[in-house]
Amino acid sequence: MDATTAKVAAGGRKAAEARVRLLAGTGAITVNGRPADRYFPRGPLLTAIRQPLAAAGAEGRFDVVADVRGGGVTGQAGAVRLGIARALLALDAGLRSPLRKAGLLTRDPREKERKKYGHKRARKGFQYSKR
Repeated sequence: MDATTAKVAAGGRKAAEARVRLLAGTGAITVNGRPADRYFPRGPLLTAIRQPLAAAGAEGRFDVVADVRGGGVTGQAGAVRLGIARALLALDAGLRSPLRKAGLLTRDPREKERKKYGHKRARKGFQYSKR
């Protein structure tokens, strides 16, 4: 597989959106032009983005190039993870079962709830004083 046959997929989590390209390579993961271990400073985030490759048994076979916008680091890691899983699925439809079993093909629908009027935050009200 060369750059012209690279698999491209999109992923999202919270307010973050990722465009992921899978290229034949040695297993390097690049996020926004930087190595993933420098972009995502915490270990669990790196583990999360490598999860789809491990579930598919494709570690070290593909280079991942991701472009991520919006949200924070946790949301961005989740977006990259979903993008990698979808790109692997586009590459080989037989991977649907292991990826689905690991829960990697479902977009997490949880978003930030909006603040309501008459409240301090989405659900917290103002302090009530009886006297």
